Amino acid sequence: MGGVCARFAERHRAAVNFALLVIAYAAYLLVGAGIFSAVELPYEVRLRSRLEESHRNFLANNTCVSEDSLREILMRALEANNYGVSLLRKSSRRNWDFTSSLFFTSTVLTTTGYGHSVPLSDGGKTFCIFYSLLGIPLTLFFLSTVVQRIMLAVTRRPLAYFPHRWAVSKANFAVIHAVVLAVAVTIVIVIIPAWIFFSMERDWNFLESIYFCFISLTTIGLGDYVPGETHSTEDNPHRQLYKLFITLYLILGLVCILVLMETCVELPQMKRLRQQFYHDNLPRELEAETANIIDQEHPTDMSERPIPSVSERADTSRGGAAPYMPASVFKGNLN
Repeated sequence: MGGVCARFAERHRAAVNFALLVIAYAAYLLVGAGIFSAVELPYEVRLRSRLEESHRNFLANNTCVSEDSLREILMRALEANNYGVSLLRKSSRRNWDFTSSLFFTSTVLTTTGYGHSVPLSDGGKTFCIFYSLLGIPLTLFFLSTVVQRIMLAVTRRPLAYFPHRWAVSKANFAVIHAVVLAVAVTIVIVIIPAWIFFSMERDWNFLESIYFCFISLTTIGLGDYVPGETHSTEDNPHRQLYKLFITLYLILGLVCILVLMETCVELPQMKRLRQQFYHDNLPRELEAETANIIDQEHPTDMSERPIPSVSERADTSRGGAAPYMPASVFKGNLN
């Protein structure tokens, strides 16, 4: 029985590896859900308890306010806050000026989607649908084009030149190159911008700044931290320029992340690892099947066979095979 299982596993190794990969990914999801629940649920319970206590204390100290009235104004305030409008920010700034709208379009087209500002009108929601239908594929095409041009200079040319120049293994050099590139990208688009956000945002610590950079550049975009949108942040006299800087940072940072990911994907070690999860002969089998279909649909007509040249006939004769003779010769011999 063990020998049969071993032969089956060897014969279907790619399928078995793929099944194990699916199981491992499902287990990873379950473990992540369990850890988040264990870490965040006690904090949520404490926060809910403090909120309910504040609610009771407010009603007890303000007997002239009914619970229904308080609940109504809280619901309106929370609904407005979801649309980026808050009573806590006493300023004349708008969520839909040009730079804020530019920041919004960049988050939509890159699928980051913080959710801090959303279209309020039916016209805006309708336009957002059609704008995204065209804009998201266009953005993906634009990013892929930019990434491929950068990959040529940053990854492919160094991998083609330096291993031969330094007489080192291309696979080993590719790993070293990927590590160096990962360190450089982390410093340039995560550490330095996080330090800038930490300096600009009074309510953020350095961990929260790094968290924002990571969540944004991986297009997760939870929206719990958005630069310039925290309640206690004072109005910045250069807010328009600040928003423009964030927009450019998100696009350039996303390009850097894609370049790093593409470099890691092209590692020889990664290519060999991926081959463990799919049938190696599948592309050749598909190509052969396609050729058979073409031959069946367009059979070769022997009458259209090209007549070989004199040199080809001579080569065939020297090879010991019967020389090519036109049909007229056969007719002459039969007559």
